[in-house]
Amino acid sequence: MKKTNKKLLISSLIVGSLSLVACGGGGSDAVNEVVKTATTEINKQAKEDANTDNGISTKIPTGLGSVYNSKNFNRYTKIVAPNGGSIHIVAQDKISDEQILRARNVLQHYLTDYAGSKYGADKSEVANKMAENKAILCLLNGQDDGKNPIGSQVTGQPLYQNEIQVEGGKWYMKQNYDHRDATYEEILHFVHDNGIGVDGENTLPGALPKYQAEIRKAQKNALAKKLWATIKGNESSQVEEWRAENSLTQEYLASVVDSYYGLWGAWEESKTNGMWGMYIGKAREDMKTEDPMGYALMGMFLQPYITYNAQISASLNGNFSLKFDASKPYTHHSRYLKDVTLLGSNDNSVTVNELDNHITGNTGNNTVIFTGKSSEYKVTTKNNQTVVTDTVSGRDGTNTVSDIEKLQFTDKTVDL
Repeated sequence: MKKTNKKLLISSLIVGSLSLVACGGGGSDAVNEVVKTATTEINKQAKEDANTDNGISTKIPTGLGSVYNSKNFNRYTKIVAPNGGSIHIVAQDKISDEQILRARNVLQHYLTDYAGSKYGADKSEVANKMAENKAILCLLNGQDDGKNPIGSQVTGQPLYQNEIQVEGGKWYMKQNYDHRDATYEEILHFVHDNGIGVDGENTLPGALPKYQAEIRKAQKNALAKKLWATIKGNESSQVEEWRAENSLTQEYLASVVDSYYGLWGAWEESKTNGMWGMYIGKAREDMKTEDPMGYALMGMFLQPYITYNAQISASLNGNFSLKFDASKPYTHHSRYLKDVTLLGSNDNSVTVNELDNHITGNTGNNTVIFTGKSSEYKVTTKNNQTVVTDTVSGRDGTNTVSDIEKLQFTDKTVDL
């Protein structure tokens, strides 16, 4: 199939993603007008920035605070809330663009509406509250070891370079926990503190006090029953610190989320627990029986799969699997992805899972791999997009592929 301009493709994906959050307010004329205006502003700024292909600016806006200047940070991006306000992301010079995109994608996921859920069907007020609270996500060089002088100066939520994995990158593929992926944890803290809201002292106004009450109830239950914040049955030394700073619910919810999305599945030091052994549920299946209250919190607000289009690192050289494979540790997490875009120019392949996926290739020669024989799939092509539908229920779903050269089935490989 004819290759599209990759820069334009990425740009269109990001603009669509930013607009999705802004559309969370129910589609009224007033909200749509705000979205239209905000999107126009983003597009105008993108044209003026040196890096126009990914929505990342080299200009740090004024008014964020004295520490947020071009000396300390060299890139900036944002998500626009339905009220027209901005949720800010600033990055230091050792943070890669791929890491910035990953962080913004995870934030986007947390703010994407989940139809039919108790508290997440319309997340516009959460996004609005984050903008009103002047929320800033700070992507910092190095790690949280006190050596980064800016780490103690920022007023926003810190997330460090050595805890931001990128799908398809070497840390992600290896999953050895030397570079543990804390992206989901820290950005959930960001949304929890600035948007959902926390009960008690030293907190900002929140949009979902009823959801926070449910989180608090589940957290107290988990602590009382030693489901969380314990190491081999003993209470963690961090509990008193978390209690003093009123962050028990934030730390608990992050432990639940990490296991829910498979981030501890490959950890070999415990067969049953996640979050360095402090949480009873290592994987989603465990949570249903070990911590049903925590498991229920997920469905109240978050989708069972990852909603963003994952930008697969340009460094990948080989296969990226969306299907769980015990021999590939990263698939404990990648199994919950459903849409991916290959970056760079390496000849890579993607193995599909049971979800309905959108898969976009890079400038190399790319292959999408399926589970069954070619005769078991319906394949249609229109306008440089191919739709491959598995006729066997519950196996490979429906996959829409773009910029893909080959479809690989168990009996043969088909050129597109």
